[in-house]
Amino acid sequence: MAKTLERFTITRTAEDFLILIEDDNGDTVELTATEDQLEMIGEELERAIEEEEAGALDDGDDDPDEEDE
Repeated sequence: MAKTLERFTITRTAEDFLILIEDDNGDTVELTATEDQLEMIGEELERAIEEEEAGALDDGDDDPDEEDE
């Protein structure tokens, strides 16, 4: 079962970045990442949000099978 994200922080270190992820039980995971990896994470977040927004628009009242009168 997936855990629920409580919070996360990203801190610059001498050579890379430290990502601290905490779940709602207080369990934490520490990961190091390069700047390129952080950029990829950001791009994936943007893509997921855009897909969600596009899906929300598709669920509107307009039926794509209906013709405009």
